[in-house]
Amino acid sequence: MKPVDPTVAYPRRCELAAELRGLRDLAGVSGRVLAQRIGVSQSKVSRIENGSTVPSLPEVEAWSRELGLPDDIQRRLTSMTKAAHTEAHPWRTELAGKGHLQNDVLHQECQAHKVRVFQTSVVPGLLQTPDYARHVFRLLRVPMSEADHAAAVAARMDRQIEMYEDNRTYEFLITEAALRWRPDTGKMLAVQLDRIAHLSTLGNVTVGVIPLRARATTVLTHGFALYTRDDLHEATVETVHARVEVRGREEVEAYDNRWALLTQMALFDSEAGDFLGELAAEYRAMD
Repeated sequence: MKPVDPTVAYPRRCELAAELRGLRDLAGVSGRVLAQRIGVSQSKVSRIENGSTVPSLPEVEAWSRELGLPDDIQRRLTSMTKAAHTEAHPWRTELAGKGHLQNDVLHQECQAHKVRVFQTSVVPGLLQTPDYARHVFRLLRVPMSEADHAAAVAARMDRQIEMYEDNRTYEFLITEAALRWRPDTGKMLAVQLDRIAHLSTLGNVTVGVIPLRARATTVLTHGFALYTRDDLHEATVETVHARVEVRGREEVEAYDNRWALLTQMALFDSEAGDFLGELAAEYRAMD
């Protein structure tokens, strides 16, 4: 997997990192001393300054206070921190020279110890069969060559290999509408539903299905993904025009709360398996 260039993938985060590092150097304060003053580990200061971790707003405020920065610089850092917590990456620039983004997504998944995905319109990429993925990429109407389409499908399948490792958990919530979306024949969709049922048997994978008959506990808006590790908790939303990464504590908590409400509507374990089996049988009978 080719390493992701953070200056390209996370420009706002890296600008903030460079600014914080430069201000600390100008103040003549070591990373170790600053870490002690603001109550974080020295390693976290290093991660903040190399752009691998986005600091919280309270951490940046403490950083500014301990360095004795003037008010105008503190205000600028506050603005930069808020911007770094929500970065939008337009598809037209994201895909330029890449063909597809599957390796970028894999990098994001491999950083986390828990991956959670909610989908309202299509089967999540990590659960797709090659045929289903091929149709999804074509129906997105994103300008891609035939070679890029094939590479995207292959890379999406490579992402699924990580699911067979037990050092990471995966949770999925999928609406019935997404399961019924039919990009090709009923037979193809039945095979896709079988694939979901198979992957749900892995010990580190949980699949929840939200049937149309479920009594609503919240609204079904857009899909999103949540990534969690010790010092990382972020959400990713794919819109028509861009991929949006959200890292602000309050903003990510909103997605956590929505996830909790969605789980109350979902079927799990044998109930989810029965639902998938019945739906697959329905689609096999169509063709």
